[in-house]
Amino acid sequence: MVLFDEDPVSLITETTNQFHIAPDKEALSRISESIGTLHTTRNAKLNQQQSILKNLSRRLNNLKSEYAYEEERHDAGKHASEMLRMDTEKFRVAKGVSDAEIEGERLGSELAGLKAQLEQLEKEGAEGGRRTVGDAEDEVILKLQFYRSLGIDASQDETTGEYNRAVIHNTARGDVNVVNVDGKMNRSFYANMFWDSL
Repeated sequence: MVLFDEDPVSLITETTNQFHIAPDKEALSRISESIGTLHTTRNAKLNQQQSILKNLSRRLNNLKSEYAYEEERHDAGKHASEMLRMDTEKFRVAKGVSDAEIEGERLGSELAGLKAQLEQLEKEGAEGGRRTVGDAEDEVILKLQFYRSLGIDASQDETTGEYNRAVIHNTARGDVNVVNVDGKMNRSFYANMFWDSL
């Protein structure tokens, strides 16, 4: 057994006094406080995130319910057939409008040609510009025949002998219009009225 020159109690006391543990204790205390604060902050943040997660879960469940409800109500086959029907109808209407425009242009040009032809015939007279007093009756007959070929029948006034009434037959529309020619308007007005009635 080793014998100490000094008293072991004194030696232990002196050794203990040589260790400075106060700063270490303070550091441990600070670390403990920091760990406690960190733990509290972490719990608060975790609770906040859990609350957000619950709200998002509720919204997700609501959206799923709405989606399931709308999916139940939605009939994909009916929707597709309705869209196809509307597309077909749209193209049919567009084709009808296009055909009507083409036909309108054709009839407009035909009408303009006939008006020009009528004006030319009226200028030239029954004999192509060579009018004589004796040919006036032939000119009237030719004009009446031309009008009759268009579906216009002219009527004479029994007292004056003037042609003062026209009966216009429109076979395409199936109607008849009567125009009284009283001479109060110019000739182009009556000509336009005849063409509009045809």
